[in-house]
Amino acid sequence: MGNIKKLAGQTIWYGVPTIASRFLSYLLTIFLFRWYQPEVTASITQVYAVIPFLNILFTYGLETSYFRFSQTKDKAQLYNTLSISILVSTLLLSIILLFNTGLLANALDMPDKPEYFRWMVYILFLDTLSTLPFAKLRQEGRPRKFAMIKVVNVLITVVLTFYWLRICPGIYATNPNSILLTGYNSTTGIGYAIIANVVASAVTILMLWREWKAFSFKFNGGLWLEVLRYSYPLIIVGLGGMINEMMSRLVYTRVLDLPLAEEQRQLGIFGANYKLAVLITMFIQVFKMAAEPFFFNQSADKNAPRTYARVTKFFVIACTIMWLGIVLNLDWITKIAYGKNYKEYSEGAHIIPILAMGSVFLGVYYNLSVWYKLTNRTWTGAWITIAGAVITLVLNIWWIPIFGYNGSAWATFICYAFMMVISYVLGQKHYRIPYAWKKLLAYVVITVLIFLLHRWVSGLVQMPVINFITGLFLMGLYCLFILKIEKKEFQKMPGIGRFLK
Repeated sequence: MGNIKKLAGQTIWYGVPTIASRFLSYLLTIFLFRWYQPEVTASITQVYAVIPFLNILFTYGLETSYFRFSQTKDKAQLYNTLSISILVSTLLLSIILLFNTGLLANALDMPDKPEYFRWMVYILFLDTLSTLPFAKLRQEGRPRKFAMIKVVNVLITVVLTFYWLRICPGIYATNPNSILLTGYNSTTGIGYAIIANVVASAVTILMLWREWKAFSFKFNGGLWLEVLRYSYPLIIVGLGGMINEMMSRLVYTRVLDLPLAEEQRQLGIFGANYKLAVLITMFIQVFKMAAEPFFFNQSADKNAPRTYARVTKFFVIACTIMWLGIVLNLDWITKIAYGKNYKEYSEGAHIIPILAMGSVFLGVYYNLSVWYKLTNRTWTGAWITIAGAVITLVLNIWWIPIFGYNGSAWATFICYAFMMVISYVLGQKHYRIPYAWKKLLAYVVITVLIFLLHRWVSGLVQMPVINFITGLFLMGLYCLFILKIEKKEFQKMPGIGRFLK
């Protein structure tokens, strides 16, 4: 339990500030939905769907490789070599993209917004250069500085976006020559959300200056090639993962045969509800920050498989509780999120439970993927991801023209379910971990049944207050059920354990 306690402590340190920063970022996105119609937010949806794909190419698996090789190689030499590698590659890729922003804009049906993609390149350049310094902080177990910088990054983004999109237009209307409007262009509009991100990324690099100073221009070619052999399949893993997560929004307008305005409207609705559905991924991302270096650090322990199994059990319990929290309160969450545009965006709210459960499956897959990273079978992970990407592409191309964003939501669900199951099956052959899969499957099924019961009651009694109370009651029952079944485990946990003995 000591190892679990350590992971829980690091997850809290990463979690509380990171969730706070993610929440602020999420709040900003929600305000964009409240301020702008779906056809306007569609452009931002497109740009931020491209960034994760390119980020995989820019970083090419070096973050995970740093955690893996820091267990067996000289850390300073490894950090120097990988830093030089990522600095050179980032410069080259950024220059190539800057000369092709117009091509990108045309490819995504945004020929009048090439500047959006130029700003996107600046974000990619700056964020990539911060990848290894952030990995260094995580590997050294320094979550406080990591979290503080992440929070500052989001605060800058939120404050500048609010200033440029809400305050400056008011000043411009009354006093267009005000000094407060220095550099402000009234025609940029929602594009200022991207510019704010550029500024925040630049400040992040400055705050990581000490970590950047820690590397020197000493390059080990042999070590670099060894790392690349391990990491380049992770590029495929990453790209496949991004295809699964983002491709539905990138191909949406390509496979529909509707007027452009209607396609943009549907894409805006889909993007907004997707954003609400992946609230659960905030926890998954926080967990990954603490878990990835933790898994590698525990790999030499003879009890590591048992530790991994217990971590996954607690993870699934946390995810099912969060899933219930979202779907049992869906009505008021969407009303708060969409405000005056509730009628337009809530048209697609029924896909949120499907997408959110898909996120749970994705989180479980991340836990299960530890086996191929520890056994250096990264190509197996790549093939699993490729298969998932093929499923995503085929089902989206097939189902979007027929079912719209409903088809895309189910494609996401099926893809992540497949990846989770196949990773478990292959993992048990190559690196056996004693997962309590029957119990965990039962927890997922029970939460789905609770959700269906709540929807049935909501259909009978269409009173928001009663539905809210019913949701709280059912949520409480599930938590009590988990505490009863897992009482011995929770008794060993710090903090809450003493209340259960």
